[in-house]
Amino acid sequence: MSRYIRDTAILAKIEGTPGTDAVPTGGANAIYVSNVNITPVDARYVSRDALRPYFGGSEKLLSTVNKAVSFDVEAVGSGTAGDAPAWGPLLRACGFAETETASTRVDYLPVTNSQESVTIYVYDSGVLHKYLFAKGRVELMLKQGELPKFKFSFIAVDGGDEAGTVSGYDISMWQTPQVVTNQNTADLTFGATCSTSGAPALSGGTTYCSTGLDLNFGNEVNYIPLLGCESVEVTGREVVGKAMLSLTAAQEISFLSTIAAGTTQSVGLQHGTVTGKKFLVFGAHAQITEPSKDELTGRRMNGYTLNFIPGSSGNDEIRIVTSF
Repeated sequence: MSRYIRDTAILAKIEGTPGTDAVPTGGANAIYVSNVNITPVDARYVSRDALRPYFGGSEKLLSTVNKAVSFDVEAVGSGTAGDAPAWGPLLRACGFAETETASTRVDYLPVTNSQESVTIYVYDSGVLHKYLFAKGRVELMLKQGELPKFKFSFIAVDGGDEAGTVSGYDISMWQTPQVVTNQNTADLTFGATCSTSGAPALSGGTTYCSTGLDLNFGNEVNYIPLLGCESVEVTGREVVGKAMLSLTAAQEISFLSTIAAGTTQSVGLQHGTVTGKKFLVFGAHAQITEPSKDELTGRRMNGYTLNFIPGSSGNDEIRIVTSF
């Protein structure tokens, strides 16, 4: 009997106890994904490396084993102001804390301690791969002309494999996003402030024409194979962005002066026009580095790397606000 790539379903649920199967279900925890890459066995081997009176390889014995999986998820609010979006558990398992403000907004801020993990079930055409203690890396792509997307990559403890098919699969909670366009997306803004309560909005600053914003949240994620307590840990974070701007000559000179001075300024971008589905990303202290000369169909563009630095209290270098 044939098996099919399209016969794939992914479920994810926050673990009450890290490493203990949270038993996600198709009805409550289905993930609307694309671009799936499954690694059911990510193993290290130890060679016996035997010496014999003839050539030939030695047996390799299985050492440590974990699992990995990556996929893309559309970045869009829940559809109801103040309600967490369906992708919330995934971002929480990538070192973010979730704060719901009823009927108003949902905020995600990075954390260092009190990290959460998810159980991920990957159903692949009749086979169920179980991922426990899963934590991940994540990128956010807000590119002109494309769907707004998170790119997730998870490492997990091996929870076993078995024959199985998903039941009650329900993705009705996942909302349809708006494409990143001039009509749906505000201008990239430098030097603004962002409200941390009430209706989220960027105030002040200078707007620039751009191709959007790419962010890599820069998690260092490691499988820790200790005897008696294997785990997956986020052991570091460095948030980096990429932006390509259309600048006047005077603006380019100003940006070069900012780079030379090493000063920081805020960077923010808001996407979406539908209440409950809007999405905003904001970094209060971004250092602009690595200028490049780029082009877009013959038009001069200027590319920059953005290094997002924590404030004095930490865990605030980037803020994601949605469902407003």
